[in-house]
Amino acid sequence: MLATPKIVALAEEAAVAALAGSLPEGTTSVGTAIAVDHLAPTRIGGTVVANATITAVDDRRVSFAVRVTEGDAVVARGTHVRFIVDRERFLGS
Repeated sequence: MLATPKIVALAEEAAVAALAGSLPEGTTSVGTAIAVDHLAPTRIGGTVVANATITAVDDRRVSFAVRVTEGDAVVARGTHVRFIVDRERFLGS
């Protein structure tokens, strides 16, 4: 079974992957909001897939629709927001 915190982590990972290769040099993204409905349990040992689709871009704010599935079953769905930030400044360098 997949706990809700793991679903949230998978959704965030999917959003980061959706941005991969498209961020300006020297930037990264940070999550600022997530709303997920955990709709169904998963099987122990089952395979789940998380997908994130960009739904809006507003300057540095990027919004996503997220979805986690196991086979044809929707396990969770929701929304996620990430902001594009200067990597060095964010890391405090």
